[in-house]
Amino acid sequence: MTDLIHEFAFSSADRTPEAEALVYQGKRLSYSALAAGIERCANAYLELGLARGERVAVYLEKRHETVLSLFGASRAGGAFVPVNPLLKPEQVAYIMNDCNVRILVTSADRLRLLEEALHHCRDLHTVLVVGGTDERRQIGGATVIGWEAVQAAGAGRARHRVIDTDMTAILYTSGSTGKPKGVVLSHRNMVAGARSVASYLENTPEDRILAVLPLSFDYGLSQLTTAFHTGATAVLMNHLLARDIVKAVEAERITGLAAVPPLWIQLADLQWPEQATIRYFTNSGGAMPRATLDRLRAALPRAKPYLMYGLTEAFRSTYLPPSEVDRHPDSMGKAIPNAEIMVLRPDGSECAPNEPGELVHRGALVSLGYWNDTQKTAERFKPIRPAQHGLPLVEMAVWSGDTVRADEEGFLYFISRNDEMIKTSGYRVSPTEVEEVMYGREGVGEAAALGISHPVLGQAIVVVVSPRDGAPLDAEKLLAACKPHLPNYMLPNRIIVWEGSLPRNPNGKIDRKLLATQYANIFADTKE
Repeated sequence: MTDLIHEFAFSSADRTPEAEALVYQGKRLSYSALAAGIERCANAYLELGLARGERVAVYLEKRHETVLSLFGASRAGGAFVPVNPLLKPEQVAYIMNDCNVRILVTSADRLRLLEEALHHCRDLHTVLVVGGTDERRQIGGATVIGWEAVQAAGAGRARHRVIDTDMTAILYTSGSTGKPKGVVLSHRNMVAGARSVASYLENTPEDRILAVLPLSFDYGLSQLTTAFHTGATAVLMNHLLARDIVKAVEAERITGLAAVPPLWIQLADLQWPEQATIRYFTNSGGAMPRATLDRLRAALPRAKPYLMYGLTEAFRSTYLPPSEVDRHPDSMGKAIPNAEIMVLRPDGSECAPNEPGELVHRGALVSLGYWNDTQKTAERFKPIRPAQHGLPLVEMAVWSGDTVRADEEGFLYFISRNDEMIKTSGYRVSPTEVEEVMYGREGVGEAAALGISHPVLGQAIVVVVSPRDGAPLDAEKLLAACKPHLPNYMLPNRIIVWEGSLPRNPNGKIDRKLLATQYANIFADTKE
């Protein structure tokens, strides 16, 4: 029985040592080589004095050393902190200081950019540099060591005792306000999540999963944990263009592909091989537009679509089985295995069918809260009593901050994120509803509906759209095309055409905060 997240790789190595575990730029690691590399990395951390539960940050693009560093920290009894490689030095330093990182793994190129910021990382004692010199030097209070120099570390120190409720990772996620929050995950959270997702995706050792999303994103990290759990192959990719993904799918005979809506929008417009090997594709991180889903299903007729919903605080919450996509194409589905999803009113009582309420998740996937932030943890993680009567203890559930409804059959439908709900002329408007109409209009590639401060309306609806395939878009014609599909109060007050792809945040989602900031004052002089 596997209880700790790094044990997936070792169990698969015991079952099928020569099976392919990890691929990066043509370099391939078997499960036996993967397990040996994780073991060497764990031994190196222990020789460097890593204490139980101390944090190891990994600031690298996806590559073999990234994976070994992350799971090596878990194997040693520490906790890993995957840092998005798109973040800037001051953002990296904030994360490292926030969770008191002791060891940093990075590349020589990235270290040159980070060097000044690292002088302010008070708890850092060692930097391991991939692809750098073996020469030791100091940066502030930290010793810089070449990656190759520590790979010969012996097994002189015993690993720390760890149980499944211990912390194993901290993932940083953007909040609606303020700095990123560190979501603390236990071994139990990650193991339960991998088992649950692999079960409904029906993953097998024959699967080949393309890891495109950042490993700092729980959805991206899931591609590794589900692969290692089942003994499948994970193919790492740092893509530049959407067409590179199509090429990789063909070259590596990919069977499983995960992405977020902005990337799916690009992929849906590309030419896919007639004999594409994809068995399934998954979506999370936002609702997939119906038009995009239709194009993907036409391009990949043998692939099963899995529409999913999750939040970092509970990893994954719902999925829509492929067999229900035609009946409920706009649904988030129902609870994943080993989770209970409730739709609750603010007082904790259960909503009636089709009554909007907050999605609340209970079960083994609920994380341990936000690192060193009791106030924000108390706001989102609240005690509930399980349905079984007579139990003396309460348990913690996570309140998602998302408004949803459940129909009479129990299928869930996303309405809006509470802090993204647009309030205009006394109405509450879901950005998703407006965007869905936009995506149905010819020539629209991407769309983001925003609530922008307005002196009369409270908030005005502004939609930023990008053209598909570079075709010109006319804002006035687009607005006229929307009028038959939206009530007056939901019609955009302004449509802005954005040339090229809409800006992304580090997780690859449309950066709504940046867009909202850019257009924050466009109604400042409006009198009516």
